[in-house]
Amino acid sequence: MNEHKFLFVTCVNDEKLYETCINYIQKLDVPPDYTFELLPIRGAKSMAEGYNQTLSNDAKYKIYLHQDTFILNRNFLHDILSLFQSNPSLGILGTIGCKILPQNGIWWEAQDIFGKVVAYKGGKYELVEFREVHAPFETVESIDGLLMATQYDLPWREDICKGFHFYDSSQSIEFIKQGYLVGVPKQTKPWCLHYHTSSFNEVEYRYHQNIFLQHYNHITI
Repeated sequence: MNEHKFLFVTCVNDEKLYETCINYIQKLDVPPDYTFELLPIRGAKSMAEGYNQTLSNDAKYKIYLHQDTFILNRNFLHDILSLFQSNPSLGILGTIGCKILPQNGIWWEAQDIFGKVVAYKGGKYELVEFREVHAPFETVESIDGLLMATQYDLPWREDICKGFHFYDSSQSIEFIKQGYLVGVPKQTKPWCLHYHTSSFNEVEYRYHQNIFLQHYNHITI
């Protein structure tokens, strides 16, 4: 285990978007004596299957992010390092998350959502703000998969999440089951820009939602 290494993991099917994603990563300030590595996953059968390919990498800190997620906070690595080192029980964090995951498994339909992000959608930029985090981080039950940073390795449930939906809520639950905290950090300004380009396939989404609920609806988190 290399405790001085960050790994940025991205499932890629759009090289232009990924190039922009990399450009933002390369502008980040890297803590002294630390290094970072880029790991693009191409041809992944699912998000979980792709992310599982990273578990053999020796980096202690892994950042799983979408190819259309651009990190705006140049102190991002310093910030997550401080949070993780100050809180050994914090297993995984994301920039947006819900306090209690609704019974339908859809985090954005929760009553209490924390965090913020700049979103580009429909040809315009928009600041999307939810409840403010006042402590260093807010403990939640599920985070959004646009960016998920970990300091411990747990297998991603590719046996359940066979597509590109619900892998984020699944992994959040898996961390909680192992006794770790899931958190959303305090952000004075949004840490990320989410540059939406993909369309939403509701039929596919509902299919994977049903599979997710069949496995997790009996679990108390």
